[in-house]
Amino acid sequence: MEEMLLSKYENQITIFTEYLEEYPNTDELVWILGKQHLLKTEKSKLLSDISARLWFTYRRKFSPIGGTGPSSDAGWGCMLRCGQMMLAQALICRHLGRDWSWEKQKEQPKEYQRILQCFLDRKDCCYSIHQMAQMGVGEGKSIGEWFGPNTVAQVLKKLALFDEWNSLAVYVSMDNTVVIEDIKKMCRVLPLSADTPGDRPPDSLTASNESRGTSAYCPAWKPLLLIVPLRLGINQINPVYVDAFKECFKMPQSLGALGGKPNNAYYFIGFLGDELIFLDPHTTQTFVDTEENGTVNDQTFHCLQSPQRMNILNLDPSVALGFFCKEEKDFDNWCSLVQKEILKENLRMFELVQKHPSHWPPFIPPAKPEVTTTGAEFIDSNEQLEELDLEEDFEILSV
Repeated sequence: MEEMLLSKYENQITIFTEYLEEYPNTDELVWILGKQHLLKTEKSKLLSDISARLWFTYRRKFSPIGGTGPSSDAGWGCMLRCGQMMLAQALICRHLGRDWSWEKQKEQPKEYQRILQCFLDRKDCCYSIHQMAQMGVGEGKSIGEWFGPNTVAQVLKKLALFDEWNSLAVYVSMDNTVVIEDIKKMCRVLPLSADTPGDRPPDSLTASNESRGTSAYCPAWKPLLLIVPLRLGINQINPVYVDAFKECFKMPQSLGALGGKPNNAYYFIGFLGDELIFLDPHTTQTFVDTEENGTVNDQTFHCLQSPQRMNILNLDPSVALGFFCKEEKDFDNWCSLVQKEILKENLRMFELVQKHPSHWPPFIPPAKPEVTTTGAEFIDSNEQLEELDLEEDFEILSV
């Protein structure tokens, strides 16, 4: 069975025992997306934690993007795949929790299958390579052109407007500044049938209603995907940011970081000492579709290769940090951690402010455009793409 599984990969797979031997025998802690592992005694737990992350790579033989475009994203889609991985981790945390683990050939919750289907390489999947590439046209990127971290963040923010099942509020900071007031304005949604702002239905009722796609209530807090695009230097990362950057991987809200090297993107999920641990999308696999029973064969969506590492000082200075706050208390806790660990530095990675800056244009929470078509059909129209882009004219975008 092992041979059959490995044969599905198109690149050489490293067996688990070799994978573990590559890590040094040290008393240092490894941090993976807010969780710590003692490397000397918890290598198997570390392996399990890393392999549970959804791993998206280059694919080939999918339907041409836009009908006549490329049928593979090899060579240009690595940052899009990294964006998919960060978003997928947010959805795992939202529906299954950070402690959820994956095992080969074990039946998974229906929410897991539904999350995976959001990312299949098909036009009608809400976060597919097709949707992301075509939505990137509105950000000035031609289909087949490489994206930067900020462009991927903007694309995910727009696509999330069409995703009613996951119902995420996506906030992308601008000018290295996170505004608490704006996030709470975007995420706080009063229950439709509540007499007081504090009323909310039990979690079980909310989950049940959300799974049906309709709800008698709106949750009091819309789950938040917070993305912070940063430039941490000119040509290379400034060493003064290293400690603060590593602190972000320790936060329980961490979704890691998008970055890498010029035109070579990776999804960073943790660190060991001064080395970053990342999932690498630069493996070309064949397109996988839904099977007859409605499930997806997920064996090629989990990384069984040795996770790679790179010295943090070799990181390109353009990065995007990701965080997920399922409830308001999670966001409040994140703000406290930022105050304690990030804002103590003289040269800060980013700013966290309470009030919307007076010299900025007013904050308008993004809303789904009033159209009668689905998101997939919507973004096929260049005219409507431009219409959608108008709502963010006030944002200063930089890659």
